Amino acid sequence: MQLHRLEIEGFGPFLRRQTIDFDAFADDGLFLIGGRTGAGKSSILDAVCFGLYGNVPRYEGGEKRLRSDHCEPADPTEVVVEFSTVAGRFRVTRSPEYQRPAKRGGGLTKQASAAALDELVGGNWIGRAAREVDVAHELDEILQLNLQQFLQVILLAQGRFARFLLADSRERQSLLRRLFGTGRFEDYQARFDERRRASEQALGAGRATVMARVEQAEQLVAENDLHGASAGAETVPADADASVDARLDALHRAGARADYRSEQRRQERDLAEAAHRAATTALAAAREERQAQTERDRARAALAALDAEALRIAADRRTLDDARAAEALRHVLRTAERTAAAATAATAVATEAEAAWRGIAAGDDQAPDGSSAEALRTWASDLIRASGAWQQAAATEGQLAGHEAAVKTALSEQAAAAADRAIHESERAALPAAIDALTAERDDLRRRADRAADLETAVASAAVRLEGARDAAARTQERSAVERTVADREQEAAAAFARAADLRRRRDAGMAGELAEALIPGEACSVCGSTEHPAPAAHADPVSADDVAEATDARERATELVRAATRALAALDAELAAAAVRADGRTVETAEAELVAARAEQDAASAAQTAAAEAEQRLAELRGKGVRLDATIADLSARHAEASERVVLARQVLATAQESVAQARGAFDSVAARIDDAAVRISAANALATALDESEARAESAAAALAEQQEALTASPFDDATAAGAALRSPADQVGLEERIAAHAAERTKERAILLDLELRTLPDEPIDLAPHESAESTARIAWTAAVDAASRADAIAAQLRALLETAAAEHSRGAAAAADHEVLQQLADAVAGRGANTYRMNLETFVLAAELEEIVAAANLRLADMSSGRYQLQHSDARAARGAASGLGIVVFDAFTGQTRPAQSLSGGETFLGSLALALGLAEVVTARAGGIQLDTLFIDEGFGSLDGETLDVAMRTLDELRAGGRTVGVISHVEAMKEQIPAQITVRATPDGPSVIEP
Repeated sequence: MQLHRLEIEGFGPFLRRQTIDFDAFADDGLFLIGGRTGAGKSSILDAVCFGLYGNVPRYEGGEKRLRSDHCEPADPTEVVVEFSTVAGRFRVTRSPEYQRPAKRGGGLTKQASAAALDELVGGNWIGRAAREVDVAHELDEILQLNLQQFLQVILLAQGRFARFLLADSRERQSLLRRLFGTGRFEDYQARFDERRRASEQALGAGRATVMARVEQAEQLVAENDLHGASAGAETVPADADASVDARLDALHRAGARADYRSEQRRQERDLAEAAHRAATTALAAAREERQAQTERDRARAALAALDAEALRIAADRRTLDDARAAEALRHVLRTAERTAAAATAATAVATEAEAAWRGIAAGDDQAPDGSSAEALRTWASDLIRASGAWQQAAATEGQLAGHEAAVKTALSEQAAAAADRAIHESERAALPAAIDALTAERDDLRRRADRAADLETAVASAAVRLEGARDAAARTQERSAVERTVADREQEAAAAFARAADLRRRRDAGMAGELAEALIPGEACSVCGSTEHPAPAAHADPVSADDVAEATDARERATELVRAATRALAALDAELAAAAVRADGRTVETAEAELVAARAEQDAASAAQTAAAEAEQRLAELRGKGVRLDATIADLSARHAEASERVVLARQVLATAQESVAQARGAFDSVAARIDDAAVRISAANALATALDESEARAESAAAALAEQQEALTASPFDDATAAGAALRSPADQVGLEERIAAHAAERTKERAILLDLELRTLPDEPIDLAPHESAESTARIAWTAAVDAASRADAIAAQLRALLETAAAEHSRGAAAAADHEVLQQLADAVAGRGANTYRMNLETFVLAAELEEIVAAANLRLADMSSGRYQLQHSDARAARGAASGLGIVVFDAFTGQTRPAQSLSGGETFLGSLALALGLAEVVTARAGGIQLDTLFIDEGFGSLDGETLDVAMRTLDELRAGGRTVGVISHVEAMKEQIPAQITVRATPDGPSVIEP
């Protein structure tokens, strides 16, 4: 990967667009980014990280203040990074989220973050992605490095340079895990542990199942006394000393005894069942004979009763014979009666009709006298023809009121249409003024509602200020307590320093006495070599080396506590300053008042939006109402014209009807009255004619029926019609007589047959006693039921014991195989997790990372040997840490001058820089190889060259010269004057008097 160009605008300390052409340094290969402290040198590397990854490493976990504080609200913030890889040449443009002026109304609005990726194809930039998520996915494929890898192999950022060298095993493991993606090995370990626990649980569950089944079986054996004759010899104690196999063998023997007992109980059950069956058969035979005795006695009584009913059945037979003879005359008798009654009724009707006709025809000379039916019908037909012409006039007479009402209705509709049209025309004339007034109201509401977006921003800003004011008040209170803590820690550190110095001084002062105590008469002094010790010094104030070491450790701990308290105070001051910036000079009370006011204005704007929408709806309703009124007025005009036409037509129809009705009335009050009178006369004439004809016909029929009746009686066994009528019976009565006679005969035949069969069996006359048979059957049934229960219990016990033994034996067999598998899995899980025989206590991930670390250390030593003139060499240490701390990824320094290894923390500042640089370059080489062997053509180093002396700085410069071999470009951030003299290609970051910084070549 190679960087070509960087453009920064409104980012960090840079306000106006600043451009860096990295290709200009390709020939030199090494360039310096210089400038005074705080000018913004490291912000260049921040911009590179932000452009490629959308993140800045030194802002991790805190507020990302990416936008320049020098920007005005309308100033843009943007970073453009142009780079190339083996995949091609690309340009990424990225902007953070910030506040900008709203396009409508006043106030600020949020400008969303944005990103775009372009590719140079054929000399033209072609867009590849325009959304942040798409840009991130594309860059992952193009760069093949995540942010953590990028910060270790390309951009060695300030504050991260020596972290890898000085970290403990746990911190180093966390960093290496992100770089090499070894988190999967931790997943392997977790899955192995999960499988081990599952196997252990399954094995325990299987063993528990075996023991539970064995204990259940032993309890079943004990409860049912299945131990056998030699119970003491067969019983196996169910305790921990008895093996499962021995207990299973004993239970199998008990199972055989249970099967034998079950077979015995089944034989006893079969014998009891046979005895019960014989007793049941004997009881059934006795009950059947007792039933036959009862049936014989009943048949004798029934036959006697049937013989007693013989006289009544003979009388019924005679009645049935007379009824059948009279049934042949039923039709003739009924016909004679009906015709005689009809003739009498017809004569009465004719007499009433004649009297009615004479009353109606009185005074009418043209009406017939009523003696001839034919004359009456002729006269009625003539009158019907005359009244037919009056029917239409009668209908017209009934419609006169309707015609008069139609005239009135038409006049009413004509007047109503005219009145409605006048009302709607007046309402339509008032609409334009109402529409104009409502339009003005709507426009005013819209102007007030347009401020909603600006007021939303104002509310958000007021909320931020209130939060800042509250945070500032809280941090101010906290600061007093932290200041007291700092003062306390400084006093404790001063006391610890004084005590350590006093103990060191007292030890130095008493060193002669300590040496004198070690003198032995006749042996040489370790200081002067003399064997004589005439005046050894006294050891009056003894102070041991352990006392001094303990005081020194206490001093260091107190110093560290001071540093921690100071850092806490500085962090609190930073938070207080940030809160003050957010509060923008407001107190909590002022900020709360501003927030309340802003929310009130926002609510008013929201209400105006709602009111404007309602006004727009009312305006649309008014305009629609005008259209509807125009249509209504046109419709009313048409209705008025139609009503006028209906008035003229209704008047014409009424005059014609009145003329035709007057002609048809004659001397009557109405046409209907004249028609009704004619109808009465016609009805009376027709009724009399019909009655005369009916009377004559009924008389003839009665005479014929009477002659036929007399002839039939002569041929029958009856003397007259009265006797024949008395013998008649209804069909139901005849059927009843027949059924009663037949039933009596059938019942007598049946009872005689039953009695004959029973008499042939020669049953005793005394009732048979069933008690002895019932007692014998009950005793046999009880014995059989008990035998069935005993056999069922024996079968159930044998089956239950057999099932328990089969389950226990099968589970015991499976458990043996599972135990062997579990042992293998246990050893494998312990090895992967660093337990058991793993003496280094190193898990699988640490083991893999240790191999990677060995490669990193080997690559670093190639450079460190040259930079330290062969004195120092890094070594991977897999020594176990104290008190169970994480280990396996340690780094120690081998010092060739002493031949000993020592911790990396013991190096001086310059030595730490050289070791960190060598380790960082070695790490970069290994990570590059692991990332697919990508080519790294650009490298940045932002770390303390100022800690090196002149000679060591020359060595570091030679190393940097080696890095640019092969066309690589190396950028170094430093303000060391010697480096400015040795590196001709430079970029200077300078802060202007107005505040923003600029980049100068």
